[in-house]
Amino acid sequence: MSFLSRLSVAFALGLAACSPGEPAKSAPAVQTGPDSGRREVALFAGGCFWSVEANFEAMPGVVSAVSGFAGGTVANPSYDQVVRGGTGHLEAVQVTYDPARISYRQLVDRFWRTIDPTDPTDPDGQFCDQGAPYVTAVFATPAQTPIARASRAAAVAVIGADRFTTPVRPAARFWPAEAYHQDFARLNPVRYGGYTRFCGREARLRAVWGR
Repeated sequence: MSFLSRLSVAFALGLAACSPGEPAKSAPAVQTGPDSGRREVALFAGGCFWSVEANFEAMPGVVSAVSGFAGGTVANPSYDQVVRGGTGHLEAVQVTYDPARISYRQLVDRFWRTIDPTDPTDPDGQFCDQGAPYVTAVFATPAQTPIARASRAAAVAVIGADRFTTPVRPAARFWPAEAYHQDFARLNPVRYGGYTRFCGREARLRAVWGR
């Protein structure tokens, strides 16, 4: 389904797929337990950044998760530019975390279980969000790469190498998305809940991962 066709269907249901309604205000991620003050950063592309952001913000030890774009050639792209295509960017989320409370390996392990790395019907999308900006990837620094690859190998062992398409890619420049995309799931629970039901996200994750 093209972006315009998908958008038309979504608006007909009052649920623009990974497209904003009213602008949302920023809100801090929930955190529990002592904070060591240390900070490290990880970068993931898992389809619609609303869902990726929400999944990571729910993890203890994650300080913040910011929706944006990575992997392309256009500096400081807008959401409209990215979804129209041609920028090379993927919707991505930059995760800032306390390494004393959660490890990079734990983040990557969790990431696989929140996406469909097999993309059986659409190699250029994720769930109902179809097109090049919704391709999945782990963007890893040289230090992170062996950890990400080991995590990927463990995930591949669960669902099979012939079905696993999500790559580990070199680290890329991250560009934050517009303010109205940030913390969308938490600040717009009705619209986000409708979006996830429309996309069949949870049903597909259960089919892939058996959860």
